[in-house]
Amino acid sequence: MMEKREKVSKTTLTIFIIFFIFTLLQFLSPIFLPSNTYTDLSGLVAVSDNQESINSMPLPWNIAYGFGDRLCHQRADRSFFINGNQMPFCARCTAIFIGLVIGLIVILFYRIELNERFIFFIFLSLVPIGIDGTGQLFGLWESSNLSRTLTGIILGIPFGIAIGIIIDEIKIIYKSKIS
Repeated sequence: MMEKREKVSKTTLTIFIIFFIFTLLQFLSPIFLPSNTYTDLSGLVAVSDNQESINSMPLPWNIAYGFGDRLCHQRADRSFFINGNQMPFCARCTAIFIGLVIGLIVILFYRIELNERFIFFIFLSLVPIGIDGTGQLFGLWESSNLSRTLTGIILGIPFGIAIGIIIDEIKIIYKSKIS
């Protein structure tokens, strides 16, 4: 069930602002760094492969690239480039962040009930990324950045909404405990 909110949740608005700024930073960073400077950041997830390059970047651009270095493989062939620079996250991860922001915008203005239908919707959003990733893993096809972007947004939107629902549920639990 989806109903219009009477007022925006300050907590959800704060989370939205954080995600929005971080996502915007991913697009601004390659623009404001010197052209054609960061062209292959390929590495492993959970490993700081590019720490030396990132340390040479000025604030705040090094923040986005630092998170990308630790949270994403940053394969150049699976990333978008702006200003001749590779973006801090691959196409799929960038799209997931965009989807999270879109989902948080939705939940800012609408209250959505946490129920079986929404949980099914969450699981359904995993199907495209699962099919695309599994097919690529087994060599059935090589995903394009377009398919990575689409599957990332499809996953990100419901998870952004879920973040808002979780915030609402925590508030309800907290209010019932202090009453």
